[in-house]
Amino acid sequence: MTNRYENAPSKPIAKRLNARKIKFHAINIATGLAIVIFVSGCSSVDRSRALGDPKVSASTLALQVCSNCHGAQGNSISPNFPNLAAQTPQYLEAQLKSFKSHDRFDPAGFEYMWGISARLTDEQIKGLAQYFSSQSPLPRKSLDPNLFATGKSIFDHGIAANNTPACSGCHGAKGEGLQQFPRLAGQHADYIIKQLVVFQRTDERPDGKLMKVIAHGLTRENIESVAMYLENMPSIQ
Repeated sequence: MTNRYENAPSKPIAKRLNARKIKFHAINIATGLAIVIFVSGCSSVDRSRALGDPKVSASTLALQVCSNCHGAQGNSISPNFPNLAAQTPQYLEAQLKSFKSHDRFDPAGFEYMWGISARLTDEQIKGLAQYFSSQSPLPRKSLDPNLFATGKSIFDHGIAANNTPACSGCHGAKGEGLQQFPRLAGQHADYIIKQLVVFQRTDERPDGKLMKVIAHGLTRENIESVAMYLENMPSIQ
Protein backbone atom coordinates (compact mmCIF):
# COMPACT_ATOMS: atom_id res chain seq x y z
CA MET A 1 0.00 0.00 0.00
CA THR A 2 1.30 3.45 -0.93
CA ASN A 3 1.89 5.76 1.98
CA ARG A 4 -0.27 8.85 1.41
CA TYR A 5 2.52 11.01 2.78
CA GLU A 6 5.13 9.41 0.57
CA ASN A 7 4.99 12.14 -2.13
CA ALA A 8 4.18 15.02 0.22
CA PRO A 9 6.79 17.80 0.38
CA SER A 10 8.94 18.09 3.45
CA LYS A 11 8.06 20.81 5.97
CA PRO A 12 10.81 23.23 4.78
CA ILE A 13 9.73 22.81 1.14
CA ALA A 14 6.07 23.20 2.08
CA LYS A 15 6.87 26.48 3.82
CA ARG A 16 8.63 27.77 0.72
CA LEU A 17 5.70 26.78 -1.49
CA ASN A 18 3.24 28.53 0.80
CA ALA A 19 5.42 31.63 0.79
CA ARG A 20 5.45 31.61 -3.01
CA LYS A 21 1.65 31.30 -3.10
CA ILE A 22 1.27 34.25 -0.75
CA LYS A 23 3.74 36.31 -2.80
CA PHE A 24 2.00 35.40 -6.09
CA HIS A 25 -1.35 36.33 -4.58
CA ALA A 26 0.04 39.69 -3.45
CA ILE A 27 1.40 40.37 -6.95
CA ASN A 28 -2.00 39.65 -8.46
CA ILE A 29 -3.65 42.09 -6.05
CA ALA A 30 -1.05 44.79 -6.80
CA THR A 31 -1.43 44.28 -10.55
CA GLY A 32 -5.18 44.53 -10.28
CA LEU A 33 -4.94 47.76 -8.32
CA ALA A 34 -2.50 49.22 -10.85
CA ILE A 35 -4.90 48.47 -13.70
CA VAL A 36 -7.79 50.09 -11.86
CA ILE A 37 -5.70 53.19 -11.15
CA PHE A 38 -4.51 53.38 -14.77
CA VAL A 39 -8.02 53.07 -16.23
CA SER A 40 -9.49 55.59 -13.81
CA GLY A 41 -6.63 58.00 -14.53
CA CYS A 42 -7.11 57.85 -18.30
CA SER A 43 -10.81 58.50 -17.89
CA SER A 44 -10.21 61.79 -16.08
CA VAL A 45 -9.87 65.14 -17.84
CA ASP A 46 -6.33 65.73 -16.58
CA ARG A 47 -5.10 62.51 -18.18
CA SER A 48 -7.35 62.43 -21.22
CA ARG A 49 -6.27 62.09 -24.83
CA ALA A 50 -9.67 63.26 -26.05
CA LEU A 51 -8.77 65.82 -28.70
CA GLY A 52 -12.39 66.90 -28.97
CA ASP A 53 -12.69 67.92 -25.33
CA PRO A 54 -12.11 71.66 -24.86
CA LYS A 55 -11.63 71.12 -21.12
CA VAL A 56 -8.36 69.22 -21.68
CA SER A 57 -5.46 71.59 -21.08
CA ALA A 58 -2.82 72.32 -23.68
CA SER A 59 -0.06 70.97 -21.43
CA THR A 60 -1.92 67.66 -21.09
CA LEU A 61 -2.31 67.41 -24.86
CA ALA A 62 1.38 68.27 -25.31
CA LEU A 63 2.51 65.53 -22.93
CA GLN A 64 0.03 62.80 -23.89
CA VAL A 65 -0.54 63.40 -27.62
CA CYS A 66 2.07 65.67 -29.22
CA SER A 67 4.93 64.02 -27.33
CA ASN A 68 4.41 60.78 -29.27
CA CYS A 69 6.02 62.41 -32.31
CA HIS A 70 7.65 65.62 -31.10
CA GLY A 71 8.92 64.58 -27.66
CA ALA A 72 7.68 65.76 -24.28
CA GLN A 73 9.96 68.82 -24.43
CA GLY A 74 9.60 69.33 -28.16
CA ASN A 75 12.83 67.56 -29.10
CA SER A 76 11.82 64.81 -31.51
CA ILE A 77 13.88 61.68 -32.01
CA SER A 78 12.82 61.04 -35.60
CA PRO A 79 13.68 63.60 -38.32
CA ASN A 80 10.26 62.86 -39.83
CA PHE A 81 8.85 65.10 -37.11
CA PRO A 82 10.17 68.62 -36.52
CA ASN A 83 11.62 69.84 -33.27
CA LEU A 84 9.21 72.27 -31.61
CA ALA A 85 11.33 73.32 -28.62
CA ALA A 86 11.87 77.11 -28.52
CA GLN A 87 9.93 77.57 -31.74
CA THR A 88 8.28 80.98 -32.02
CA PRO A 89 4.72 80.83 -30.63
CA GLN A 90 3.39 82.91 -33.53
CA TYR A 91 4.67 80.35 -36.03
CA LEU A 92 3.39 77.34 -34.09
CA GLU A 93 -0.05 78.88 -33.69
CA ALA A 94 -0.23 79.76 -37.38
CA GLN A 95 0.77 76.25 -38.48
CA LEU A 96 -1.76 74.53 -36.20
CA LYS A 97 -4.50 76.75 -37.58
CA SER A 98 -3.28 76.06 -41.10
CA PHE A 99 -3.50 72.30 -40.51
CA LYS A 100 -6.92 72.67 -38.90
CA SER A 101 -8.30 74.59 -41.89
CA HIS A 102 -6.55 72.20 -44.35
CA ASP A 103 -4.62 75.09 -45.91
CA ARG A 104 -1.35 73.26 -45.37
CA PHE A 105 -1.34 69.95 -47.21
CA ASP A 106 2.22 68.73 -47.60
CA PRO A 107 1.86 64.91 -47.33
CA ALA A 108 3.77 64.22 -44.13
CA GLY A 109 1.97 67.12 -42.49
CA PHE A 110 -1.65 66.43 -43.35
CA GLU A 111 -1.36 62.68 -42.75
CA TYR A 112 -0.74 63.32 -39.07
CA MET A 113 -1.86 66.85 -38.35
CA TRP A 114 -5.24 67.26 -40.05
CA GLY A 115 -6.90 64.76 -37.75
CA ILE A 116 -5.06 65.88 -34.62
CA SER A 117 -5.82 69.57 -35.13
CA ALA A 118 -9.40 69.19 -36.37
CA ARG A 119 -11.15 69.89 -33.07
CA LEU A 120 -8.58 71.89 -31.18
CA THR A 121 -9.94 75.13 -29.76
CA ASP A 122 -8.20 78.45 -30.30
CA GLU A 123 -7.30 78.42 -26.60
CA GLN A 124 -5.72 74.95 -26.86
CA ILE A 125 -3.78 75.99 -29.98
CA LYS A 126 -2.46 79.07 -28.23
CA GLY A 127 -1.58 77.00 -25.16
CA LEU A 128 0.30 74.40 -27.22
CA ALA A 129 2.26 77.16 -28.95
CA GLN A 130 3.19 78.68 -25.60
CA TYR A 131 4.12 75.30 -24.11
CA PHE A 132 6.53 74.26 -26.84
CA SER A 133 8.01 77.73 -27.33
CA SER A 134 9.05 77.70 -23.66
CA GLN A 135 10.99 74.41 -23.92
CA SER A 136 14.78 74.20 -24.31
CA PRO A 137 16.36 72.73 -27.47
CA LEU A 138 19.05 70.08 -27.34
CA PRO A 139 22.57 70.89 -28.63
CA ARG A 140 23.87 68.97 -31.64
CA LYS A 141 27.26 68.27 -33.18
CA SER A 142 28.36 68.87 -36.76
CA LEU A 143 28.81 65.79 -38.95
CA ASP A 144 30.39 67.34 -42.05
CA PRO A 145 32.67 70.42 -41.68
CA ASN A 146 32.59 71.21 -45.40
CA LEU A 147 28.81 71.25 -45.66
CA PHE A 148 28.66 73.17 -42.39
CA ALA A 149 30.90 75.96 -43.72
CA THR A 150 29.02 76.27 -47.03
CA GLY A 151 25.70 76.30 -45.23
CA LYS A 152 26.87 79.03 -42.86
CA SER A 153 27.83 81.20 -45.83
CA ILE A 154 24.40 80.75 -47.42
CA PHE A 155 22.62 81.43 -44.14
CA ASP A 156 24.64 84.54 -43.31
CA HIS A 157 25.15 86.05 -46.77
CA GLY A 158 22.89 84.27 -49.27
CA ILE A 159 24.05 83.41 -52.79
CA ALA A 160 24.95 86.48 -54.82
CA ALA A 161 25.18 84.54 -58.12
CA ASN A 162 21.43 83.88 -58.21
CA ASN A 163 20.22 86.68 -55.93
CA THR A 164 19.29 84.34 -53.09
CA PRO A 165 18.94 86.45 -49.92
CA ALA A 166 20.51 85.53 -46.59
CA CYS A 167 18.33 83.25 -44.47
CA SER A 168 19.27 85.28 -41.40
CA GLY A 169 17.32 88.27 -42.72
CA CYS A 170 13.99 86.59 -41.81
CA HIS A 171 14.99 83.81 -39.41
CA GLY A 172 17.36 85.74 -37.16
CA ALA A 173 21.14 85.98 -37.01
CA LYS A 174 21.26 82.86 -34.83
CA GLY A 175 18.35 81.05 -36.49
CA GLU A 176 16.17 81.80 -33.47
CA GLY A 177 13.16 82.84 -35.54
CA LEU A 178 11.31 86.16 -35.70
CA GLN A 179 7.60 86.03 -34.89
CA GLN A 180 5.89 84.42 -37.91
CA PHE A 181 9.26 83.35 -39.34
CA PRO A 182 10.19 80.02 -37.71
CA ARG A 183 13.16 79.13 -35.61
CA LEU A 184 15.54 76.98 -37.68
CA ALA A 185 18.47 76.51 -35.31
CA GLY A 186 18.73 72.89 -34.19
CA GLN A 187 16.06 71.64 -36.57
CA HIS A 188 16.59 68.19 -38.12
CA ALA A 189 18.53 68.53 -41.38
CA ASP A 190 16.36 65.91 -43.06
CA TYR A 191 13.21 67.82 -42.11
CA ILE A 192 14.61 71.12 -43.42
CA ILE A 193 15.59 69.42 -46.69
CA LYS A 194 12.10 67.97 -47.04
CA GLN A 195 10.41 71.32 -46.45
CA LEU A 196 12.71 73.23 -48.80
CA VAL A 197 11.88 70.70 -51.52
CA VAL A 198 8.17 71.19 -50.77
CA PHE A 199 8.59 74.95 -51.20
CA GLN A 200 10.72 74.50 -54.30
CA ARG A 201 8.60 72.01 -56.23
CA THR A 202 5.01 72.19 -54.98
CA ASP A 203 2.22 74.50 -53.80
CA GLU A 204 1.45 72.36 -50.74
CA ARG A 205 2.29 75.18 -48.33
CA PRO A 206 0.40 78.26 -49.56
CA ASP A 207 1.63 80.32 -46.60
CA GLY A 208 5.19 79.96 -47.91
CA LYS A 209 4.97 82.05 -51.08
CA LEU A 210 8.12 83.94 -50.18
CA MET A 211 10.00 80.70 -49.50
CA LYS A 212 8.86 79.25 -52.81
CA VAL A 213 10.61 82.08 -54.66
CA ILE A 214 13.77 81.80 -52.54
CA ALA A 215 13.97 77.99 -52.68
CA HIS A 216 13.56 77.94 -56.47
CA GLY A 217 17.17 78.99 -57.03
CA LEU A 218 18.75 76.51 -54.62
CA THR A 219 20.62 73.45 -55.83
CA ARG A 220 20.44 70.17 -53.97
CA GLU A 221 23.92 70.86 -52.59
CA ASN A 222 22.81 74.30 -51.39
CA ILE A 223 19.82 72.77 -49.62
CA GLU A 224 21.84 70.03 -47.93
CA SER A 225 24.55 72.49 -46.87
CA VAL A 226 22.24 75.01 -45.24
CA ALA A 227 20.22 72.19 -43.63
CA MET A 228 23.38 70.70 -42.11
CA TYR A 229 24.44 74.10 -40.80
CA LEU A 230 21.04 74.81 -39.25
CA GLU A 231 20.84 71.43 -37.53
CA ASN A 232 24.15 72.07 -35.85
CA MET A 233 23.80 75.73 -34.93
CA PRO A 234 24.47 76.47 -31.26
CA SER A 235 21.30 76.22 -29.19
CA ILE A 236 19.67 79.52 -28.35
CA GLN A 237 18.84 79.60 -24.65
